[in-house]
Amino acid sequence: MIIQPIVEGQGDEAAVPLLLRRLRDEAQAWGLEVGRPHRRRRTQLVKKDSLQSAVRVAALREDCAGILILFDADDDCPAELAPTLEQWAREAAGEIPCAVVMANREYEAWFLASIEALRGRAGIPPEAASHPNPEAPRDAKGELERRMPGGASYSATVDQAPLTAHLDLQSAYRRCRSFRKLVSAFGALAANAGAAPAVWPPAAWVS
Repeated sequence: MIIQPIVEGQGDEAAVPLLLRRLRDEAQAWGLEVGRPHRRRRTQLVKKDSLQSAVRVAALREDCAGILILFDADDDCPAELAPTLEQWAREAAGEIPCAVVMANREYEAWFLASIEALRGRAGIPPEAASHPNPEAPRDAKGELERRMPGGASYSATVDQAPLTAHLDLQSAYRRCRSFRKLVSAFGALAANAGAAPAVWPPAAWVS
């Protein structure tokens, strides 16, 4: 059984399946696989017709047990927009469970929440400082770059997947509400696919 992601960016195509597989392994949801993401522009993911078209394409996969739509909130409020998008997506998905998660404000906020685990990688120096409120900056990518010395730059297509591989899931869960939403959505999709985690989220993340 497969969870099929729908994403917005080229960097997400590599990073999101890696992140979902890490969550699967934490959940010990054995037998659950992650499909190759379908990529759509953000403008398509916030419009009913184009969002539903993307969901219908994802649902065509014979072994699709769930659809997860993940993209950046940017200046939108996830709590206001995501429920509407999820309703549209579920209409198109039919009997296949579907969830919408908006990273607030960008996926890279989750890196800011886990900066201690990422030091020494992708140009992030050993002394890189954490951010007091990782989901607050409008430009989380820029916040990462400001932690890189010597004019180094962050590239989502190059750096997003390697940093995702070393993301501290517990720190991201504790510090980012949108990451908690992702963890919750993943758990629900896994359960609907018959791979329900025994304890989810892990007790250590919430203690």
